[in-house]
Amino acid sequence: MTVTGLSALPPATGGWREGGPPGRRAWVGQAEPLPLESGESLSGVRLAYETWGRLAPDASNAVLVLHALTGDSHVAGPAGPGHPTAGWWDALVGPGRALDTRRWFVVAPNVLGGCQGSTGPSSQGPDGLPWGPSFPRLTQRDQVAAEVRLADALGIDRWAAVIGGSMGGMRALEWAVGHPERTGSLLALACPAASSAEQIAWGSVQIAAIRTDPGWRAGRYHDAPPGAGPHRGLGIARRIAHVTYRSEAELAARFGREAQHGESPDRGGRFQIESYLDHHAAKLARRFDAGSYVALTETMNGHDVGRGRGGVRTALRRAGMPALVAGVDTDRLFPLSQQRELATALPGADHLRVIESPSGHDGFLLETEQVGELIVELLESAG
Repeated sequence: MTVTGLSALPPATGGWREGGPPGRRAWVGQAEPLPLESGESLSGVRLAYETWGRLAPDASNAVLVLHALTGDSHVAGPAGPGHPTAGWWDALVGPGRALDTRRWFVVAPNVLGGCQGSTGPSSQGPDGLPWGPSFPRLTQRDQVAAEVRLADALGIDRWAAVIGGSMGGMRALEWAVGHPERTGSLLALACPAASSAEQIAWGSVQIAAIRTDPGWRAGRYHDAPPGAGPHRGLGIARRIAHVTYRSEAELAARFGREAQHGESPDRGGRFQIESYLDHHAAKLARRFDAGSYVALTETMNGHDVGRGRGGVRTALRRAGMPALVAGVDTDRLFPLSQQRELATALPGADHLRVIESPSGHDGFLLETEQVGELIVELLESAG
């Protein structure tokens, strides 16, 4: 099915490819293999990242911003060569904004395992071919270990603040618990201390949708011609995920049971909600990699800050820095009860902050005015 404004044949991978326009990205290569929690190691690691502002001589003004599942390093700025989408928190970064670049040096890496410049399943492996199914399974701790090396390369011993939402919030918690001496303050948005059974279930269904696509080819699809990659499975995964990202009330208000313009559902046409999901599925196939989607969803399923640390509450007691925890009142993917647990267990947090939004989980991306107020409050505590 052709989606308006998009070509009929998506590429085998929508991830950034070597030799493509760099956009605003810079890269840090890591000469030494990265030891992984599994006991394996990953060689040739590179992290793509973007920065805004200027690092102070004593590196005291650095803020780390961590993206969600299908995000990337492009927090702010327009779409253009190398950047298929505009900045996902564009309203929050820049002079006079919450992350005021006249004062703060903002760093946003593309996560290890991602597909927008950092080492992941679609990037070149030791044999010169895409890693594909040979890419090792990662945890959030592995991803943070790579980000620690990025901080070292940039000369940043301690972040003034670490900020993240959803999957980025999981990594922010890992920074706070695993490296409290390097985390000056913490903002954890719309994320849990550990993924629940239901959240693992949603992720597992999405992984299965991708892996059962004939175009998946056991993960070796990157040289397939346009239209022959696993975009159908990736699209189904995106449809499932997008429903969990929004609220039932919002979908009812926006779409109800209305038919898509010019189509009749009782004659094989679509409802408006189906057209909406089709559009988001087609868009993702053109800017993301199916292998990265699987790899990152697996890391989210494995998220548990208490693993090997005496349980969640014991682990969170390590994070004594000033902390703000916020959730979205209509979030049905990561409900407020999970953020309440964090706010109660983190020594440096006070009460749970609630972002009011009709949009469900995606409210942490969309309600930039409310999120901006939280960032300003956090950074005031960071000095």
